[in-house]
Amino acid sequence: MKKLKSHPLIKGTIILTVTGLISRIIGFFYRIYLARLFGEEGMGIYQLLGPVTSLSFALAAAGYQTAISKLVAESTVKNREASFRPMIAGLSISLPLSLMCNTVIYRFSNFLAANFLLEPRTAPMLRIISFTVPLSAVHACINGYFYGVKKTGIPSATQLLEQCLRVGCVYWFSMLATAKGASLTINVAVLGLVIGEIGSTALSLISIYYLFGEKYMSQKHSSQGLMPFSPVSSSGKIQKATAGIVSLYRPLLAMALPLTANRIVLNLLQSVESVSIPEKLRLYGYDSSTALSVYGVLTGMAMPLIFFPNALTSAVSVLLLPMISESYARGDYHAVKKNTSRTIKYCVLLGLSCMSGFFLLGGWAGENLFHSALAGHFIRTLSLICPFIYLDTTLSSILQGLGMAGRIFFMNVFSLLIRLGFVFFAVPRFGITGYLWGILASQTVLSLLYLGSLYLAGRKL
Repeated sequence: MKKLKSHPLIKGTIILTVTGLISRIIGFFYRIYLARLFGEEGMGIYQLLGPVTSLSFALAAAGYQTAISKLVAESTVKNREASFRPMIAGLSISLPLSLMCNTVIYRFSNFLAANFLLEPRTAPMLRIISFTVPLSAVHACINGYFYGVKKTGIPSATQLLEQCLRVGCVYWFSMLATAKGASLTINVAVLGLVIGEIGSTALSLISIYYLFGEKYMSQKHSSQGLMPFSPVSSSGKIQKATAGIVSLYRPLLAMALPLTANRIVLNLLQSVESVSIPEKLRLYGYDSSTALSVYGVLTGMAMPLIFFPNALTSAVSVLLLPMISESYARGDYHAVKKNTSRTIKYCVLLGLSCMSGFFLLGGWAGENLFHSALAGHFIRTLSLICPFIYLDTTLSSILQGLGMAGRIFFMNVFSLLIRLGFVFFAVPRFGITGYLWGILASQTVLSLLYLGSLYLAGRKL
């Protein structure tokens, strides 16, 4: 038992799972609170912000966090002292990109709201949320470093702090408005996102500062010969560190750019999907308010519940990437196969268990948690995808650890195109049920593609 707890994958997974579950529990009840505070249409408008934030994060940070994690894990095998360099290299690219996104979203918020999201009421929300982009970029790069060295405590703490500040901010503003007899708009929920991101980024920066401070002090006390701050030793160290960081740009970009292109294309397709669903529901016969309400129930109530157990598989996937990369770099193919087979087995068991639970209790959950029979119907239907979505999360990380980012990109694009086909051709005819069929079909195909790629890769190891 002691040996299991000391295993980095198991230990890290436990930390991330516990904090992930706590965070999701807070977020889950927060969704219920928002739904009751702003209604189904308000939730639908709020959910429309997803495409812009997802695209910004994809461009500025997502690929770099994953690349940093992988390069840090590999550098610990060769030179542990240089493990911080991938983070510095990643930040030097990610931060300027995020500031550019911040500026574009803020200055063109009215245009984006009217022409991209097709909902002018989102314009002030876009201006507020634009400030989360540079914060999330810094936060993501630092988290990539901690994941790479398998120190999951700090990312877990920042995740909890972000969630608590977000919820606390909205609750405080709602109590203040109630006391003064004023009404709140959904904009306050967006302000909560910014405040949460400020807190989590500040904690990340403080943590990385103290970590490097401790490393420097330990090196200072153990050093011999030249003093650390002598001109000769300092300039030599600076030149060596700078050269080490510059040399990382090629491998960093080689991994980050395909991942970034992957995320941008996927998020563009998801954005088309998100803004098209209300539009296609109107073609089915709904008015604008009803279409947004149905969209809000699906994406703001039912889906968060279905993805709730994904806290476990997400925690596993975050730790699997550096672990598979490290084992693969060492040539320890037995460890790669062992971790892969064990992960698949437990993800399938989790998915089947959750599928049964959501199918049997979906109606009850919709009525009692969200006061919505429609949410219950969505939960029961979406329960069928549980074995696939939980498995896909971990399989994607394993394939990334084996250097198959490009292949993952094409498989995800193909899966999304299937879903978009259902949005454009099934939703106008069958309503939201057509979209649910599309989700099931696309996730099934994606799982089969992942498993096929993993099988072919396993034969070569």
